[in-house]
Amino acid sequence: MRADPIKIIPTKNVALATITFCMLMLCALISFAQPQKPPRPIKVTIGNAQGLQFGAFSQTGSGGTVQVTSTGSRSSSGSIILLNLGYTYAPAIYNIDSEPGVVVTIVNGSDVTLTGSGGGTMSLHLGSSTPTSPFVVPRTPSPYPVYIGGTLTVNTGSVPGNYTGSFNITFVQQ
Repeated sequence: MRADPIKIIPTKNVALATITFCMLMLCALISFAQPQKPPRPIKVTIGNAQGLQFGAFSQTGSGGTVQVTSTGSRSSSGSIILLNLGYTYAPAIYNIDSEPGVVVTIVNGSDVTLTGSGGGTMSLHLGSSTPTSPFVVPRTPSPYPVYIGGTLTVNTGSVPGNYTGSFNITFVQQ
């Protein structure tokens, strides 16, 4: 019986084929390992669902403050007495409609002066938010509510009435 001849492959070709195969596999792994980036530009829409409300209170002396937190609790300091006369107190609510995973930072504007219906002024300082800034917009609920509280400074001699004004809040998408 005659044996088939053994074919010898030059080592140069084997080495080149092995290197080429390894490079292709490395490129494939790198392309699959990259995190998927969200599409640009990301659309973020902010809607005002509710204004900041301090409810009814009375001043009995030298003034003080009324605070409504982002979680909805109310407190006072100084000579302010909180009244429960059916007037609502609540944090401001903003609805954020965005792709899940967007990071948002809230930047409160400077203090503002509120003007009373019977004359007089009070100062408003915006407080913290719930969720705490910065935060990541989750998948649900959509739109995502953000609650912002504030502190009202009642001056000595502030007259009774409804006080109104505008404040600025900036939502920064990152």
